[in-house]
Amino acid sequence: MATTTDEQIERVRELVASIPVGRVATYGDIAAAAGLSSARTVGWIMRTDTADLPWHRVVPASGKPTAHLAHRQLSRLALEGTPLRDDRVDLARARHRF
Repeated sequence: MATTTDEQIERVRELVASIPVGRVATYGDIAAAAGLSSARTVGWIMRTDTADLPWHRVVPASGKPTAHLAHRQLSRLALEGTPLRDDRVDLARARHRF
């Protein structure tokens, strides 16, 4: 696996910070916009460097948050007016395009 550069990390951070209130992006959306080859790299960055970012606006491609974050993430998104359906984000309505 190629080393992730500081520039790539900062680009991911910039993209996450730019997601508007009430909208979301997938890990894959961010990877594509940042020129990364894998959404997993975005996941790694999000796990290690997002204390000051709107992490809750980044979701898997299914729109369903991971189990250990689901309640907290969906609650935050609901407060922002993000379109939700059942236990997932309605990506057709909420997806932010970079």
